[in-house]
Amino acid sequence: MKRQGWVLLLAGVMLLAGLVAGAVAEEGVTATEIHIGQWGPQTGPAAAWGSVARGTDAYFKMINERGGINGRKLIHHMFDDAYNPAKTKAGVKELQEGTGMFAWVSGVGTAPGLAVRDYLMERRIPWVGPSAGSRHWIDPPYKYLFAVYPLYELEARALCRYAVANMGKQKVAIIYQNDDYGKNGLKGAEEELALHGLKLVAQVPVNITDSDLKPHVMKLKKSGAEVVLLWTTVKHAVMTVGISKAMRFQAQFMSTSTCSDFPLMMHISKGAWEGVIAATFAELPDSGYPLLQTYKQEAFDQYAAKGERWGLFYYAGIAFAEPLVEAIRRCGDDLTRERLVKELEGLKDFKGISGKITYKPFVEGDLSCRQGQNQTFLVQCMAGGKAKQLTDWATID
Repeated sequence: MKRQGWVLLLAGVMLLAGLVAGAVAEEGVTATEIHIGQWGPQTGPAAAWGSVARGTDAYFKMINERGGINGRKLIHHMFDDAYNPAKTKAGVKELQEGTGMFAWVSGVGTAPGLAVRDYLMERRIPWVGPSAGSRHWIDPPYKYLFAVYPLYELEARALCRYAVANMGKQKVAIIYQNDDYGKNGLKGAEEELALHGLKLVAQVPVNITDSDLKPHVMKLKKSGAEVVLLWTTVKHAVMTVGISKAMRFQAQFMSTSTCSDFPLMMHISKGAWEGVIAATFAELPDSGYPLLQTYKQEAFDQYAAKGERWGLFYYAGIAFAEPLVEAIRRCGDDLTRERLVKELEGLKDFKGISGKITYKPFVEGDLSCRQGQNQTFLVQCMAGGKAKQLTDWATID
């Protein structure tokens, strides 16, 4: 009887321990690993942005080489979605329901991100640093979604403000991708120009599948635009500038940060990108900023694949992941999704290689609680792909 009693007691203790362990266990986390997911277009129409995910991979490898975070290694699960929302959704579901991700980081594109936003949010899975400046990440705000990229509409406002106030231009047009990415830029341009008593002289939409942009450029030329905002893929932006030069349409082209990797843009455009002004969200690639140089030496130089190029798109993959890494570090041994959210909400004026990042406790309707960065500065492409800084970091409300 005594022996049976001890057996029952031991079984009860083991059951209780199992229940407690099950209660505190977190998907995607073990005693030695943290599983993080990410998608990025390695092929397809936006392949030029694929280096974002490769930059994140090198960053995580650098961290692991240093011993990981609080004794745990970052296990990076990256897949190619070819900038196709259907592939994004299928890949995210496969990794989340198959392997189990603790959180997601970056992820290129507005349309691909929208394809999985609700899926992740309904499951209370943190997503940090979407690689797109879409208003959809913060309006409405979501408890588990933390934006790092400054809003596209804020970039558009900064560019229009500079064109009007600093360059004295009055006639501004925009060619924009006919989706949420492009329409965010359109919205910002309209808002800023209205403050100056102006309207866009032309709004020219372009579809991702369009291969002939001559009719689009002709509309821009007929509008008499002095400035043209480019809110498209890299491919379409380069085509617009090249066709404009062939048509002898001379305007000051201005671009979102998605086309601000000047060495790449100069290479693809065969030099036609020189003179373009762009907004940007991170330190310049050849700057002496100490942290950026550390990443180049310890992440890029050590782990980049042969033929990879150090540039804005590559280390954007680091910039978008920095807040996630910092919050994981602050969690200590108690790594749960709820604790991660709490630590992210505690970031104030956090400075990595992008602008300052601040989050606040979640409040329904408060867009600012999840828009970490509102800073940008403007640069102009010079010969050889060098960047001339035109403004200091500025905060756009």
